[in-house]
Amino acid sequence: MKVKSLILSAALAAMAGGVSAEGVKVGMITTLSGGGAGLGIDVRDGFMLAVKQSGRDDIEVVIEDDQRKPDIAVQLADKMIQSEKVDVMTGIIWSNLAMAVVPATVAQGKFYLSPNAGPSALAGKGCHPNYFNVAWQNDNLHEAAGAYATSAGYSNSFILAPNYPAGQDALTGYKRTFGGELAGELFTKLGQTDYAAEIAQIRASGADSVFFFLPGGMGISFLKQYADSGIDIPVVGPAFSFDQGILQAVGDAALGVVNTSQWSKDIDNPTNAAFVETFQAEYGRLPSLYASQGFDTANLLISALATASPADADAFRAALKAADFDSTRGDFAFGPNHHPIQDIYAREVIKEGDVFTNKIIGVALEDHADAYAAECKM
Repeated sequence: MKVKSLILSAALAAMAGGVSAEGVKVGMITTLSGGGAGLGIDVRDGFMLAVKQSGRDDIEVVIEDDQRKPDIAVQLADKMIQSEKVDVMTGIIWSNLAMAVVPATVAQGKFYLSPNAGPSALAGKGCHPNYFNVAWQNDNLHEAAGAYATSAGYSNSFILAPNYPAGQDALTGYKRTFGGELAGELFTKLGQTDYAAEIAQIRASGADSVFFFLPGGMGISFLKQYADSGIDIPVVGPAFSFDQGILQAVGDAALGVVNTSQWSKDIDNPTNAAFVETFQAEYGRLPSLYASQGFDTANLLISALATASPADADAFRAALKAADFDSTRGDFAFGPNHHPIQDIYAREVIKEGDVFTNKIIGVALEDHADAYAAECKM
C-alpha cells in the first residue's frame, strides 16, 4: 500500500526547508503479517507518527509487507528501487532479511536507515557510507544483559537463541560481557514454538541463570512453557521478549524478569514523554521499543531533509551523520560506523493496574558503542 503524509501545517512544511520543492520518496519494507507482524506494525506506526507530526507534505512513504521472507524482501526492494524510484529505504525487522536487502540497496546509491536489524556483518567490514542504523548493533542489548547478569552475581548461565544472524550475534554479545561460565549453549530454529526439549536441558544443566533471545511469538511461547515447567532459575533477556507488545500475551510469567533496552517509556526527557502520550492517543496502545525506533528513524530523516536532499549524497550523508534531532532516548550520536553510541538500561517487568510494562532499575552499559566499529573502514 502507499501512504502519503497529510498536510497538517503549510507553515511548518515551509519552515522545514530542505527538499520541500522536490519531495522525497521513502520505501519501507517491513513485516506486517505472520508471527512477527507486531514488530513491523510498531515500526511503521512510530515512523508515520513522526512524519505526521513534522507537518511536511513532501514525504511520500511506500509501505510493503515482506512476510518475514528474504526472497519477498529482495523482490520488493528491487521494485522500490527500479520502479518506485525511492530515495531512501527503511523498515526491515529481521537480520537475515537485512543481509539480503541492504548491501544491494546501498550499492545502488540509495540510503538505508535501519529502524531495527543491526547485524554485525554490516557494522564491521561490511559497513557502508549510505547505511545508518538508528536502533543498535545486534550484540548491544545482549552485551548489556551479560553485564547485568555478572553484576547480579550469576556465574553459570544457560544461553539460547534462534539460529540466524541476530541470534548468533545475541549469544556472542552475552558471552562478551558475562564474567561466568556457561552451563549450556543452544541455537533453536527460527520460528520455533515448542521448547520442551530445551527446557529439559536447562533443568538438567545446573545453571544458576538463563539468558535467552527469542523475539516475537517465539519468546511468548518459551516464557509460558518455562513458567509452566516449574523451574525456578532466574531469567535474563533483552527487551525483544519483554517489550510492550509482547508482555500482555506473556502475562504473569514475565513479572520480575530483568531485561535490557536502550529505550523505555519512563526515560525522563520531554521528547520521550510527548512520544508516549501522542502514540497512545493516536493508536490506542502504549508504544513499544520498536515504535520508538521507528519514530526516531523518521525524525533522523526529517532532520537531514531540513538541510539537504538525497540527490546531493555527500550533503545528505553529512546531515544524517550529524543526527541533529531530539531522540526519545535523550542523547544520541553515531559512532564511526554509523551505529549508535548510547546508554542501555536494565528494566524490570512490573504491573501497572491491569497492564504489564517495564520500569528502569539502572544503567547496564553507559555510552556504549559496538565491538565492530574498528573493523569499519569508511
